This record gives sequence, C-alpha cells and structure tokens, in this order.
Amino acid sequence: MNSTTSPYRVIAVCTGNICRSPMAELMLQAAFMEAGLEDEVVVDSAGTTAYEAGRPIDPRAARNLTTHNLVSDRHVAREWRSEWFAERHLILALDVDHYGWLRASAPDDEARARVRMLRSFDPALEGCDPLEQGIEDPWYGGHADFEAVWDQVQAAVPGIVRYVQDAVAAGGHEAATAPAALQMDGLLHVDDRRARKGKRNGRPAAGSQLHIVQLEDSQQVRSIS
Repeated sequence: MNSTTSPYRVIAVCTGNICRSPMAELMLQAAFMEAGLEDEVVVDSAGTTAYEAGRPIDPRAARNLTTHNLVSDRHVAREWRSEWFAERHLILALDVDHYGWLRASAPDDEARARVRMLRSFDPALEGCDPLEQGIEDPWYGGHADFEAVWDQVQAAVPGIVRYVQDAVAAGGHEAATAPAALQMDGLLHVDDRRARKGKRNGRPAAGSQLHIVQLEDSQQVRSIS
C-alpha cells in the first residue's frame, strides 16, 4: 500500500453492484480522466452481497449514464472480497448500511479508516451524521430515482477528486484517517425500514439479515450483512 509507483485505488460499494456503485465508478473514472489522473488512479466497484453477481448493470442505470455520455455495457456485478481492504486506498460506501457493514468487516483500524461515506465529500453534507449522507437504492423506483443518484454522486465527485489529488501528490498513498464526525459513536444504526422494504420487494438490502456486530471499541452497532 505504500508504493509510490502503484496507482491510487478507489472502490465504490453498494448492495448488488448493479445500480449505485457502478454509476459512481463510471462517474469517478470520467472525473479523474478530466483531471488528468487516469494513469494514477484506478476506480472500480462491488456489492456487499452476491445477489446480483455476474449480472450487467441495471438497464435504468445504464440509460441514465447514457444520457450523460457514459458507457456502461462492460459492467459485470461482483461481490466484495475481504482482501480488497488491503488493496484499496479509499472505500466509498453508497449508503449507511454499506458503511456499517464495511467498517464492521474491516480487519483492523487502518482498513476501517479507509471506509468513507461517498456523500461525506459533498460540501453540503460535510460533517453530517452518516445517516444523512446515504443514497437510497433506486432499484425500487424509476427514472427520477436514478437521476437523483446521479445528482447526489455528482455533488460529491469534485471533493473526492480533490481528496485523491492531494493523496497522490503527497505520495505514499497513506490511508485516510476517519474524521471525528464519522467515528463509531452511535452513527452506524441502520434504518430497519430499508431492510423491511427489501424483504417485501424480494431483494435484500445490504444482505438479508440484520444482526449485532461487536466492534473493537466495545460498542454494539446494528448492521446488515
């Protein structure tokens, strides 16, 4: 992780890797290319579950990206792999359940510090509770919901690009330290209504079970896995 010659790696994470995270991946790729960082930054995406693994991007997400001149036909959904905690410098959670799951699953504090809410880079939401920084799953909705995802991700993209630019310029690709606003003091409680909604619609949220995870700071945080 400390090689100055290896690329800086960013990954966006949602539930099934067919809607929110591939949209964020392609939007960030385009932004880093525009910033002249395409040779120094690698962006990919994954889902916290294998529910959609092997499937293409959701057609509604693809249509939305096409309207913004981004091509998504090569995307294939995949599940998060534990070794990526050590191989990614910035791990962007699209919603609070992904944030809780990733931080609970992280093998150590260094990896946990790399997990950030994607919208924490939106100046309008900087320092807010992660519960206020989530991007709702558009899978249950229509065109307007996918356009809302675009708008919410886009608002955070400049901040992410600046953050990565600074990290690349500094060299070493050191892991980010989680800001105080994102510490574990009761900020990872998942909205149970999302899990119930997923169950009703035949699709899990960030997994199909709610459970209690015991973290190193001895706090119990409700998460989905």
